[in-house]
Amino acid sequence: MAIGERIRFFRNMRGMTQKYLGVLMGFPEKSADIRMAQYESGSRTPKEDLTKSLAQALEVSPSALNVPDIDSYIGLMHTLFALEDLYGLKIGEVQGEVCLRADVFHGSSAVELNRMLRSWNDVASKLKSGEITQEEYNAWRYQYPKYDQAGGWTKTSFEQ
Repeated sequence: MAIGERIRFFRNMRGMTQKYLGVLMGFPEKSADIRMAQYESGSRTPKEDLTKSLAQALEVSPSALNVPDIDSYIGLMHTLFALEDLYGLKIGEVQGEVCLRADVFHGSSAVELNRMLRSWNDVASKLKSGEITQEEYNAWRYQYPKYDQAGGWTKTSFEQ
């Protein structure tokens, strides 16, 4: 999913208009919505400093805006293949269902991926059991690793 689609997703989730978000970013009111439409459509790509400002305004991590190319099934598959190469992601079957797992014997990157997936599973389990709300779950996901208790994260560049 391209950065523009992520901006639109989070902007809509927060109930903001393009004009409102554009004005928050410091664009002139007259052209703020046009400028945001350009970013959302992909005709312009925000630079790193603007991406950080957008993330802050949308209350998400900048990493939540910069996701790999998963706009197509082919792009998604190649993203998964890259995760296999870099982080030891393995595909298998459990009780007739296809599952992905981090092979901890692949190296330290796989061990870290496994730890992060376990943390995600813990939070997802809390949502399923009713211990946390969907809003709290979304905050955990979209601001990751800010609220990741299991990861031992203390401060991220997002919080600075």
